[in-house]
Amino acid sequence: MTIPKLPNEQYQKAIELGSATICEAQGSRGVMANEIRPVHPSMKMAGPAVTLDMKPGDNLMLHYALLKTNPGDILVVDAKGFLEAGIWGDILTEQALFKQLGGILVNGAVRDTDQIIEMDFPVFTKGICIKGTTKIQSGELNVPLTFSNVRINPGDIVVADSDGIVIIEKEDFDEVLANAIAREEKEMKFRESIKKGGVTANLLNLEKTLEDNNFILD
Repeated sequence: MTIPKLPNEQYQKAIELGSATICEAQGSRGVMANEIRPVHPSMKMAGPAVTLDMKPGDNLMLHYALLKTNPGDILVVDAKGFLEAGIWGDILTEQALFKQLGGILVNGAVRDTDQIIEMDFPVFTKGICIKGTTKIQSGELNVPLTFSNVRINPGDIVVADSDGIVIIEKEDFDEVLANAIAREEKEMKFRESIKKGGVTANLLNLEKTLEDNNFILD
């Protein structure tokens, strides 16, 4: 299966906008549970998903997937939430950097996090475990996955940062990005107004709601 490519500028713009703005721009759809976090809060990533359905405690499929990826791809790995084996570490990170991948999202555990942070490769994971894996069990590449309350199809767009992770269906990406840009422009105007003395109660048209809840406004 060929994962469709979009201009890198679109992914970079999604990173700049951030997961929270993207979340609001698509009506809070596709938001993963906060159980999967970056190994360092500065990590951010956006790009098309290459999905892996793997057996818990085995990372054979990761070695295969790295033969099939393209620059900018985000590996999305369902290791069934298993936290007793680190399926990703510094050696795989080195290969991912050479292949110019955009990052990895793991429903499971990773290890070698100090080295990964030094290497500045985005890794989002459910857990961390020093124990290693077997490399004998097959799995599936580029199949639909469902975990952390979200379905992810191959080629869907992953946007992740310290606020959270949001998945955008590939056919909706242009529209969602446009909505997110419009929202960001609106919020920039709000900030400029606040710097001049504006208040959120007025900017967000909350006066009536506050009065209906028996709050006295000045």
